[in-house]
Parts: sequence; structure tokens; C-alpha cells
Amino acid sequence: MDELSTIRSETLAAVAAALDARALDAARVAALGRNGRVTGLMKTLGTLPPDARKAFGQTVNALKDEIAAALDARKVQIDSTALAARLEAERLDISLPVRPERAGTLHPIGQTIDEICAIFGEMGFVWAEGPDIEDDWHNFEALNFPPDHPARQMQDTFFLPPRADGMPMVLRTHTSPVQVRTMLDKTVQKRLADGGALRVIVPGRTFRTDSDQTHTPMFAQVEGLVIDRATHMGHLKGCLTDFCRAFFEVDDVPVRFRPSYFPFTEPSAEVDIGCSWKGGELRIGAGDSWLEILGSGMVHPNVLRHCGLDPEVYQGFAFGMGIERVAMLKYGIPDLRTFFESDLRWLRHYGFSALDVPSLTGGLSR
Repeated sequence: MDELSTIRSETLAAVAAALDARALDAARVAALGRNGRVTGLMKTLGTLPPDARKAFGQTVNALKDEIAAALDARKVQIDSTALAARLEAERLDISLPVRPERAGTLHPIGQTIDEICAIFGEMGFVWAEGPDIEDDWHNFEALNFPPDHPARQMQDTFFLPPRADGMPMVLRTHTSPVQVRTMLDKTVQKRLADGGALRVIVPGRTFRTDSDQTHTPMFAQVEGLVIDRATHMGHLKGCLTDFCRAFFEVDDVPVRFRPSYFPFTEPSAEVDIGCSWKGGELRIGAGDSWLEILGSGMVHPNVLRHCGLDPEVYQGFAFGMGIERVAMLKYGIPDLRTFFESDLRWLRHYGFSALDVPSLTGGLSR
């Protein structure tokens, strides 16, 4: 038994000290091989008294199992270490080298959103946001879209699986649902009831099934909403005229309001700005041509009712425009699709410095 204890300690020490598969196999053969030390112990069973053979055999078998388990555990460790060393030695750096640009640029869409919000921020508008995935009620019904309106058809709207209660879900086709959510807010309604006003500007992504040089399935839009007890069409015209002149940075740009139709406003108007195409180049300002840039109108009474506001007490106006469209006009970008192509050359050309924060006092675009 003393010899068995010695063999156990020496064998386990040899297993623990093995650094590779060859050394581990040598420790295995020395202990459990045909001529191994543990195998030799088993050969001595015949020399023992009959009453001692069983106990000794069980002890030797337990030692064999212990050594085998130690060998397996050490093999796992050696294999893991060898694999880690191989992976480190054979590692291939597939990352790109550092780009030579000294600094990045702001995307024209983000810059244009900041410019628009800076202008309306000076007029008392606050930023509001909402979800990209909307239900049918917020996106259409609350905004007075009739059931047979083209916007509710598959060719114009991305429809998603209905909600658990059966309500149809869509990728929002405009940012107008945020206006509905804002008007439904209890805090806003209390402010209006106390004689206050609501002025929000709502930028965000919108989605429609269009794709060509002037349309993309996803585009950015910004809308504004004013609600109080006294706002009228004159305020709408003054607000948007000031915006057009500030955004295009042309003090005397002509602004025209042309009658139109939108389900959620009545009366409604398209807003055009004066321009010139002399020499084939677009110039914003005085000229003999007009460019449509946004839609507007007084909030429809049905929309106010859907949002829990009495149209006999409250009124207001709303407007909306495509951000890429006005950016294209202001910065001479010929193709809408390039906004989403992530071409570094395009971004270097049309991008803005991160320090060019738009403001009416410091300038919109530097």
C-alpha cells in the first residue's frame, strides 16, 4: 500500500507537469502501459492472500480511474492552450487601415434638420418625436383620411402585421401622427385649457413605396403644428414666409400660397417660392418661375375632435415638407438617391463641419 501511495503521487505529479501531448502520453504509458507501474501492481494480485486480493484490487482500480481522469482533464487543458496559441499565431488582421480623413462631416439631412429647427425654435416651436411604426388610427383615421383614400392602399403604404387587437399597423407615411399624439397628451390639453398655446416642430423618418430620382422608400420629413384659441391663416402665411426667407437666406424671396387639398387641413395651401432658371441654373429669389416646397393649412375640425379638442374653441395651422427636397434646392444636390448611398466623396463635398451649429444669429450654413 505504501508503494501504491507513492505511485499515485508521482504519477499525478507527472500528469500535471506535462506541457504537451507527447509528455502526457509518456506519463500515461509509465503508469497504465503494458509495463506501467499501476499495471505491475495488478500483476501482484496472485501473490496476495485470498482475503486481501479483493480490497487491494479495488484500490488499484480506483487509482487507475483517478489517473485516467487526471489524464483526460490535462489533455483538455493542453489542447485548449495549443489551440489558443495556434489562433494567436495564425491570426489575420482583416481590418481596414486608418482612414486618412482628419475629421468626419455632418450629413446634409442632419444639418438641414438643425437649420429648420433653429428657425422655428426662434419662433417658439419645440421639438417632438414619435414612433416609426404606427397604427392605422394615428396614421390615417385621426387625421381625417377617408377609408378609400389612396394613401391607405398597398401601392402607397408599407403595411405590417396587425396588432393583437386587430388594429392595422404601418410604417408611418408622414410625421403627422406625432401631431395627434402631442394633442392627445394630457399635459398639453391642460395647457391649452389654461389659455396656453401648442407649437411643435416634428422631424423624422417616413416611409412610402416610391423609388426614383426624386423619391425613395425612406425619406425625412418635418412638420409643424400650432394650436391655440386665436391663430388664423394670416399667422400661417407670416410664419412660413419668414421661414422661407430665413432658410434660403434670401431676404426678399417671393412666397406664394396656392389653394390645395389635404385631408387634415381646411383650407389648405401649397407654398411656392420665386425662382429663376436663367442659363439653366436654379436661383432662389426674384424670377419668373415658382417652386413648390411645402404644404400647409388650417387644422381640420375633425382632427381637433379626434384629439379631444373642441373646434369651436381651438384652431391652429399645420405644415410639412420633405427635408431632402429643400436640402437639394438649397445646396444644389441633383439626385435624391445620393443621400443614402454613403459615398465618402459625396459626403466630403456636401457634408458640414461638426462645429457649424446653425443659428439665426450665427448663420445657418457656413
